[in-house]
Amino acid sequence: MAAAGRARRGARLSAAALLALPALALLVLPAPPSGGGGDRGGGGEAQPDSSPPLLLPPGLREELRQRRRDLRRLEAAAGGGEAAATGGLGCGDLNRATAVSVLGWGFTKVVARAALAGGGAVALKSVHGAGREVRRCVQRYGAPAGCRRLAAYKLLKEVTLLQRLQHPGIVKLHGQCYNSGDAELRVTAMLELGSPLEMIQLLQTPWEERFKICLSLVKLLFYLAHSPLGSIVLLDFQPRQFVMVDGNLKVTDMDDASTEELPCKEDSDCTLDFPTKSFPLKCSVVGKCEGINEKKNLFNAYRYFFTYLLPHSAPPALRPLLSDILNATGDLRYGINETLRAFENVLHLYKSGLYLQERPLLLKDYISLKGFRTVEGEDYKCWPSYSHLGCLLSIHSPEEAAAICNSQLQCQSFIVTQHRTWTGRPLASFQSSWTDLIPDTNAVVYIKRSASSGERL
Repeated sequence: MAAAGRARRGARLSAAALLALPALALLVLPAPPSGGGGDRGGGGEAQPDSSPPLLLPPGLREELRQRRRDLRRLEAAAGGGEAAATGGLGCGDLNRATAVSVLGWGFTKVVARAALAGGGAVALKSVHGAGREVRRCVQRYGAPAGCRRLAAYKLLKEVTLLQRLQHPGIVKLHGQCYNSGDAELRVTAMLELGSPLEMIQLLQTPWEERFKICLSLVKLLFYLAHSPLGSIVLLDFQPRQFVMVDGNLKVTDMDDASTEELPCKEDSDCTLDFPTKSFPLKCSVVGKCEGINEKKNLFNAYRYFFTYLLPHSAPPALRPLLSDILNATGDLRYGINETLRAFENVLHLYKSGLYLQERPLLLKDYISLKGFRTVEGEDYKCWPSYSHLGCLLSIHSPEEAAAICNSQLQCQSFIVTQHRTWTGRPLASFQSSWTDLIPDTNAVVYIKRSASSGERL
């Protein structure tokens, strides 16, 4: 998992090094006494009750008060602790966790992996005591404990959001533990464990898998635009804020999310600026920049995900529709509602095979042998294949497979396998020969008539 900015990954630290990180000090504390002190965890309210210590510099005290007020407002909008999941992990589970290793860290937080006593593993997210946010605060105020407390409010905000927002595209909060008995306000969130989103690897995967990533992202943005807390913007929207969990895309970093839309007095206050483009928006009658959160999320999805993942190696018949999506989201002519409808239309055409209409029928050029398949083994490669050993592609029907085989010089035969993709489409294995056949009552091998000419079947 790579929340907290993932500036570094895979770091393996000794127990002594872990203890040297204030953010992870809580991991080795004795189990909190039941019902006492300021230790809390599980599904309870994550908001500490203590006020900022009076000995802190005035400027830092004011920043702490402001973050505390912001957190209180968010909790009120989220329904307080009532919406929090019950029966989650708490401080006792954290204390019994083993095999702790740091996965990465960034501006504010550090993320570690830990094995639970009852089985399974979680990601542990804590304030990074040596991170840039804390360091800059210490340089300004000279109060390390107060600065770590200030950073902890961002993690508490994230916990509050994760308690209220339930969606397949948002990483799950399994529990939390915090101690508000001193100025440190030590906080640890226990989250669903994922793997870093690697864009270079994604570009090498089949188009269908890349389309799934983009569709999942669109569904997430639709949810955020219509969430129980109002329209939510991901202010730090970048691929590193996402992870993959069992093949599904999930946002894992919510501390920079905002439920506030930009206030305005006139339209000129509502320009949405990006490095290469600017978009003028309307100031609504209630004094908010109309749809700015939704549009900012959508354009970021376009520039970080759609541009790279949607067009390459897409089925030719779908490319004009995908080009329309890219143009409409790149110019923000589409909102998230229209974008979701466009994606769902592409998915329908792809799953139903309607995009294959008005194609010549080529399966007649093949001989089918039922009850046989070719011997599995390494064969010629094609891109992008579901297998690194040969050419394994998603198809709608044997007719489409015949068209693919005809387009590849090495292909002499193919088999429609029993394996299916997330859309329900079967995978077909394309091969350069057909001579090594073995019995298989569930299989059918299709052989080019030209390849079998003169051969005895």
